[in-house]
Amino acid sequence: MTSGDHGAQQSTRNAHDQIRPFRVEVPQAELDDLRERLGRTRWPVEPGGVGWSRGVPVGYLQGLAEYWRTGYDWREHEERLNQLPQFTTTIDGAGLHFIHVRSPEAEATPLLLIHGWPGSIVEFQELVGPLTDPAAHGGDPGDAFHVVIPSLPGFGFSGPTADTGWTYDRIAGAFVELMTRLGYERFGVQGGDVGAFVAPVVGRRAPERVLGVHVNALVTFPSGDPAELEGLTEAEQQRLARMRHFQDDMMGYSQIQATRPQTLAYGLTDSPAGQLAWIVEKFKEWTDPAAELPEDAVDRDHLLTNVSIYWFTATAGSSAAHYYDVYHDPAAWQPKGRGTVPTGVAVSLTQDVAVRRLAERDHNVVHWSEFERGGHFAAMEAPEFLVGDVRAFFRKLRGT
Repeated sequence: MTSGDHGAQQSTRNAHDQIRPFRVEVPQAELDDLRERLGRTRWPVEPGGVGWSRGVPVGYLQGLAEYWRTGYDWREHEERLNQLPQFTTTIDGAGLHFIHVRSPEAEATPLLLIHGWPGSIVEFQELVGPLTDPAAHGGDPGDAFHVVIPSLPGFGFSGPTADTGWTYDRIAGAFVELMTRLGYERFGVQGGDVGAFVAPVVGRRAPERVLGVHVNALVTFPSGDPAELEGLTEAEQQRLARMRHFQDDMMGYSQIQATRPQTLAYGLTDSPAGQLAWIVEKFKEWTDPAAELPEDAVDRDHLLTNVSIYWFTATAGSSAAHYYDVYHDPAAWQPKGRGTVPTGVAVSLTQDVAVRRLAERDHNVVHWSEFERGGHFAAMEAPEFLVGDVRAFFRKLRGT
């Protein structure tokens, strides 16, 4: 079904199920308000010589905020977003926003791409062309995909959500319904960060429909059985140490979002400098350590477009509330049977924590790859690698 087919199909749907065209159109008054707020930011005092050890340095954030205020052109990037066909529909009571780009190749595989936090649809912006039209990007037309990129409920243009309880399972159910409405009976899934949790659940909910699940930034949790960790390679031991360090020293954001997201929302919704700091910290800590600053790993304008979406949609609170919903969902942490859908895992050697034997305990892993350059945000840091790995994984599965 092409995007032009939506109108014909709407006559057979009730209003609740309709798919509606969408354009990003931020009012000028909101742009003016952002610049005014940034211009009168009340900056905190910072101890000398602490660098990034206690969070984002004042001097760094002042410079980035000033560029956001006077140098960054939202209208340019808004237009770039609007070059991609976007839609909304209502599923499970929530307005769900998504990008839907059909490939020129009729036999292309439908592919659902799921972003994470503090990401957005912007993560996948540079992947759309190579995935949908590989022939135009030096690739094999047989590797083409029709791509569907939803904003997670409560994130960006799918928010703020009016209710609670947006767990991994509920999100997965909404995304399966989205693919049904688009006429895709069989499809693949790719996700990183939150997407790496949701994508396998999509596979568990609809194993007969999901061709394969590809993830990056996968987290694998030891069960507590010492035998499970015997004989790990040095690299795997380093990944476990990285996970312990994350749990000991880098989870403050997660604990706040998982316990008091509403309190956090006041500061981030009222202060663009606060919203900027909350997100940019993660682009410093989670990107390739070889990058001295976040913009050395991810294009500065690309990063600010991502932050701007959170700001203009006022979704700091509802995106944080996702953590609360998951952490307070007993089903999310209960042992589950091993997934049956073929799964591919891409691992950043600089940032990820996934251990293969633990991944294989939980998932039907048929593809495992490791990449040296780039970190947690693979779609933004190492897009060429991620595109190539997604192609290679699904190439094995086509026709099954």
